[in-house]
Amino acid sequence: MALKEILAFIPEVKKPIEKKVGFNLKLKWTLIVLGAFFILYNIPLYGLSANAFQRFEFLALILGTDFGSIISLGIGPIVTASIILQLLTGAGILGIDTKTEEGRKLFQGIQKIGVLFFIIFEAFVFVLMRGLEANAGYEGMVIFQLILGGLAIMYMDEVTTKWGFGSGISLFILAGVALQLFVGLFQFVGTAGENCLINFGETACSGKILIVIQSIINGAPKEAMLALIIIVITAVIFLAVVWAQSLKVEIPLSYDRLRGYGVKWPLQFFYASNLPVILVAALAANVQLFASLLENWLGKATILGGFSNGQPISGFSFWIGSSDLVNAAITKSLTAAHLLQGVFHLLFYIVFSVIFSIFWVKTTGMDAAGQAKNIINSGLQIPGFRKDERILESVLNRYIMPLTVMGGIAIGALASIANLLGALTSGTAILLAVTISYQFYQNIAKEHAVDMHPAMKKMIG
Repeated sequence: MALKEILAFIPEVKKPIEKKVGFNLKLKWTLIVLGAFFILYNIPLYGLSANAFQRFEFLALILGTDFGSIISLGIGPIVTASIILQLLTGAGILGIDTKTEEGRKLFQGIQKIGVLFFIIFEAFVFVLMRGLEANAGYEGMVIFQLILGGLAIMYMDEVTTKWGFGSGISLFILAGVALQLFVGLFQFVGTAGENCLINFGETACSGKILIVIQSIINGAPKEAMLALIIIVITAVIFLAVVWAQSLKVEIPLSYDRLRGYGVKWPLQFFYASNLPVILVAALAANVQLFASLLENWLGKATILGGFSNGQPISGFSFWIGSSDLVNAAITKSLTAAHLLQGVFHLLFYIVFSVIFSIFWVKTTGMDAAGQAKNIINSGLQIPGFRKDERILESVLNRYIMPLTVMGGIAIGALASIANLLGALTSGTAILLAVTISYQFYQNIAKEHAVDMHPAMKKMIG
């Protein structure tokens, strides 16, 4: 009872009165949230003295943030609270029945309390452990800004979930990856801050396409080949993820009141979607961030990891991290430690992707019982079987749990291998960008085939 009273005092975004929000309204709120995200993304923290996290570009991408900005916490508090709550619920410690409406509301309420806790906790940790070091006397100011940014991300995520397309978490990751890919291809500002287009022949560019052109002009085939390989690997990863995303199992169903009419109930191969790999990547990011904070605070490396130029070189952070094996092989710097690290990285992603896939399916009503109930409520049944929810559940059990496990293995392995091959951005980020884009496409095509603008309808097909 006390918990429900606490939840009543926490502000929340109201759900729309209509059961189905129109396409134009969803598009408006999604664009508003996206615009607000990029504005906050470019607002630096006032009073910041040093940014030890600036070198962690990969972690910033996965957490949907830019370290040093007002939203430096990114989606970290949200996914951390989600991971812990899923583990507690999956282990039966909390005893919340997420199959009921009241249980789901309680789950979401506890998750929001967890998010608020981690926003405040991480804001203090980032500043007091000198990850984001404030000027003397400005520690409170920087912490206050981080908390405001964390709250903004939390409520922007809630607005997107209730009034926009998909979730804010997915939207922020996609926006960050898209920006990183564009910059990786066409960045014309060099490492020293100079514009390479002014003196194209002599000033080194950063964008891979510009590097290829520049290397050909200057007669540097090795540099051109390395840049081309990175572009090709990125394109191959995109195509592989798109192909894997299209795999699905279709269960034939028929209407119980309309003889001769039937539909196919699709079960995606990535049954738990991309959420497991988001949680795994966020878990690895949080471990590495905490290890870096400990190293800065203590002045020495710990068992969690030591770092050099932003890269983990020892400890647990090193073994769950990844190295660009293709680049190392071409430059003849590949060692046995790199290969062993690749094996640990692969196992870490696969094992935790499977764990989070199972927990996600069980806590979101996507298990066989939940799907059986949805099918029965839709007036459908499996041909040749009696219309009984228990029979339908037993049939679906043959597909859903194997898909959950195999999909978790596949998406974990795909993300890990993509990380190890090297690309314009991390393989995990590319995988997330493709799966998120595909989800947005599916949701829009499925829910708004009638009310969307004719030009958008033609483009989506």
